[in-house]
Amino acid sequence: MEKSAILHLLEWHQNNGINSVLRDQPRNRLANDFANNLERLENPESPAKMTPQPILSTSASHDHPALACQTLEQLKQVMLAFEGCDLKQSAMNLVFSDGNPKGPVMLVGEAPGADEDRQGLPFVGQSGQLLDKVLKTVGLDRTNTYISNIIPWRPPGNRPPTTQEIAMCQPFIQRHIELVRPKILVFLGGVAAKTLLNSNEGIMRLRGIWRDYVTHDGSAIKALATFHPAYLLRSPGQKALMWQDFLKVEKALQEAEHRL
Repeated sequence: MEKSAILHLLEWHQNNGINSVLRDQPRNRLANDFANNLERLENPESPAKMTPQPILSTSASHDHPALACQTLEQLKQVMLAFEGCDLKQSAMNLVFSDGNPKGPVMLVGEAPGADEDRQGLPFVGQSGQLLDKVLKTVGLDRTNTYISNIIPWRPPGNRPPTTQEIAMCQPFIQRHIELVRPKILVFLGGVAAKTLLNSNEGIMRLRGIWRDYVTHDGSAIKALATFHPAYLLRSPGQKALMWQDFLKVEKALQEAEHRL
């Protein structure tokens, strides 16, 4: 291929958001090794070191390394050592969490963006600044909330995570939730809500309705889905609905305090 053609091809990839290289050489994803990995994703009975749970399931695979973790620090170290997700190869940092793990509210988003990847913290870019403003209106901030994502590594070009990537990482966020044990879970955006609520419905139908998130040991945590703040940057007319959702969170916290 001529140099000019290669440059045009690279420009085309960059214009389409493909701006990160995962490997030195191209990979044939139709080869046998990829087919075997895909079979393990779809068939939990296939022998492997770890068998990711099916997408949109609330119980993690029995042999996933996340289940052995007894503390948040252990979970973080296991994730740092994990090699089962290709997203790790293109990301700068593991984006584990931010805020207070002893706070009553845990927020779960989708995946880190560019700012989050650089700093290693969730929701620190424009969407994070908007989230902070919304939290402030109901008396919350990062001293009394805890924040994470279902995907801890930034997808290249901020593309949506694939179902396989979500399946690989889902047991991590499930164990994360179990270790924190918040009083209230808030799912930010459709991907987090559909994944952790085991639903195929869109965020418009899921948002604003209290549900029970069931942990691996069968206990339930009060959960509410709302919009992802990045969506509100594109659709500011929906901000009022997100604020209404957080008013429900504020009311639930107040009722819990009165019962004590």
